[in-house]
Amino acid sequence: MPPADSGRKGPSSFGPWVFVAVLGLLLLGQFVYAPYLTSPALQTWSTVFVAICVQALPFLVFGVLLSAAITAFVPASFWTRALPKRAALAVPVAGAAGAVLPGCECASVPVAAGLISRGVTPAAALAFLLSSPAINPVVIVATVVAFPGQPMMAVARFVASLVVAVLVGWVWLRFGKGEWLRTRRHHDHAGFAEAMRHDLLHAGGFLVVGGMAAATMNVIVPREWLNALAGNLWVSVLALALLAVVLSICSEADAFVAASLTAFSPTARLAFLVVGPMVDLKLIALQTGTFGRRFAARFVPLTFSLAVLVSVVTGTVLL
Repeated sequence: MPPADSGRKGPSSFGPWVFVAVLGLLLLGQFVYAPYLTSPALQTWSTVFVAICVQALPFLVFGVLLSAAITAFVPASFWTRALPKRAALAVPVAGAAGAVLPGCECASVPVAAGLISRGVTPAAALAFLLSSPAINPVVIVATVVAFPGQPMMAVARFVASLVVAVLVGWVWLRFGKGEWLRTRRHHDHAGFAEAMRHDLLHAGGFLVVGGMAAATMNVIVPREWLNALAGNLWVSVLALALLAVVLSICSEADAFVAASLTAFSPTARLAFLVVGPMVDLKLIALQTGTFGRRFAARFVPLTFSLAVLVSVVTGTVLL
């Protein structure tokens, strides 16, 4: 301790009391809350949550790496050279390009804005915006792994997502107006590392939230409620479609969440997989900020409606 007349203050007595308080809370938790932490319901919740995250994480990381590489290294001029000059043909070509050029939902909106600002037909850019996070190889392989023994789920997801992307592009080409679409100057990512860090932080956070929500549904919601909801085709499809909008899970990880919703039919889970990468809360916010409210007010309902209808048709035929 310093001398009393040194003019310096002694060490604060606040720190030790904080330590004592934390220690007391830990001891209290050990005796009061430990029985709840070891309850079967919480153990089931943690098992489902960890299983979803562990299964999905490798695909999420790989998808982010590919998306960042494309964002950083593929020049924008490639698109104007690769797409047909005729707009009606450019839409399906741009939609099919999503199968070989993966990207997450967060990256698809600025990429589409950049394509439009560089002269690509808006309908074609919007088709790529919808298809890229939905039918790329990482997403399809993740779907196969999440649904073992059910390869048709991956096929149905690919077909339904591509059809929705092309249909939305054609509808926008026919009825869309230029004043509905606000464009801004596009700024590319500074490099690979920055693009990867941006996508990983966003996608990883939504994966955790989605895994927690799926685990909570499996534990808290009574099984008879889910069975009653899943018993009606249209109700179950709309329920999981709306759930996909709210959860906003990255497309590289949503198949593992859908696979955990075992009370619902394959068609309802297909709707979850088709709607999620195309319409969710974060996408609505990104689209509104990038293209304007007038665009989002028309594009979001159009995409959601077609995604639900095509999912039901595809699920009925293929599943």
